Amino acid sequence: MVNSLEGKPQFTRGQKIWRVVLLVAVMALSIVLIIYRDQIQHLEAYGYPGIFLLSILSNATVLIPLPGVVFTSAMGAVFDPFLVAIASGTGAALGELSGYMVGVGGQVWLSNRDWYHRLEKWIKKYNHWPIILLAFIPNPLFDMAGFIAGAGKVPLWKFLLFTWIGKIAKMLLFAYLGAGIFKNF
Repeated sequence: MVNSLEGKPQFTRGQKIWRVVLLVAVMALSIVLIIYRDQIQHLEAYGYPGIFLLSILSNATVLIPLPGVVFTSAMGAVFDPFLVAIASGTGAALGELSGYMVGVGGQVWLSNRDWYHRLEKWIKKYNHWPIILLAFIPNPLFDMAGFIAGAGKVPLWKFLLFTWIGKIAKMLLFAYLGAGIFKNF
């Protein structure tokens, strides 16, 4: 049975196997996305659905980012920046499920790390604001927030909602910046 995260969690054999399978699947997905990143970039030719899919895939890698915001800026110059931000931000939030799943799968290993406990306390203390802030700031470390949310049993809907808010805000900024910058060329 899994005890609270205040102490060391206890897992059944089946839970441990499921968590390892989940970790391996997310890592395999990251490797595939990195290998095929050039082919993935062609999705932008499909308009908003392509932007959405590209954003999911560029955010599904763990700790090795693909340049999703660069595409958002470029697409903001071609399409309606507001709709680009919605498609891109929604895809980015869904793509971040990979980090959440690593947290669920890696709870056994994460709960023994000092940095994990510091970030966990920060997220618990300030509720949803750290997730929104970390989703807004362009950085590859957002995966850590996903790890902690998954391991700390933040409800999936809350993680997705707060991630979506932060990602939409970030993508609005990048889409409108792209529209403004490329408009002059």
